Amino acid sequence: MPLRIDLFTLFPAICQAYLAESILKRAQAAGLLDAQIHNIRDYAPGKHAMTDDLPYGGGGGMVMKPEPVFNAVEAVLGEPAARVGVPIILMTPQGRPFTQAVAQELARHQRLALVAGRYEGFDERIRQHLATDEISLGDFVLTGGELAALAIVDAVARLLPGALGDPTGAQDDSHASGLLEYPHFTRPPAFRGWAVPDVLLSGDHARIERWRREAALRRTFLRRPDMLLRLELSEADRAFLSRLAEEQAGRGQAPGRGPV
Repeated sequence: MPLRIDLFTLFPAICQAYLAESILKRAQAAGLLDAQIHNIRDYAPGKHAMTDDLPYGGGGGMVMKPEPVFNAVEAVLGEPAARVGVPIILMTPQGRPFTQAVAQELARHQRLALVAGRYEGFDERIRQHLATDEISLGDFVLTGGELAALAIVDAVARLLPGALGDPTGAQDDSHASGLLEYPHFTRPPAFRGWAVPDVLLSGDHARIERWRREAALRRTFLRRPDMLLRLELSEADRAFLSRLAEEQAGRGQAPGRGPV
């Protein structure tokens, strides 16, 4: 069965365009992903279909009303007993940070619901009595939750078996292994005087594998040393990082300083 993702939004066209291209398009065509977009405004009561209103207590901005969101989710997913085990996720900067580990967690479900907010946020009763989770892309604020929801759909969909052309592609991605990904090169072997590392042209798969591991360790050490604290390292890894630390110290540089 495909992974079913229901995306609730006030701006369906934003989401439709992204879902109709590239890997997400192919995943849907292959029956791996079933992404459905629902317009929250279609479920708003009254002839004016109001989805937002002024906040009680005053203050700037508008707040998303509870009725349209509850109506939309209940019409698509059913009553509480029918949606047990289906995460209903609010896109909000107040949520838990989205990581590759969270993407892997979500990919294990058969169905997900993502609710993209707008304005100043959601009526608190949506958080308390409808949502089961809240996720944030980071410590910043977007105009709406659509970009965050699409990022989650993309990150989760690429983990589905068969979604990528390379069966191990998702395993090699940055963060998937706990490291930033190693550098990639392709033709031509020399471009404007910059050559591809000889080891990648050697055909020696063991050497290439070790080079890639050390390149990933180096990049992570220099850009995101905090990631190494959570990683299980081999003796060879530790020896390489020790040499790298000595090199950096000799240059008067600290980890996490500058691109590599």
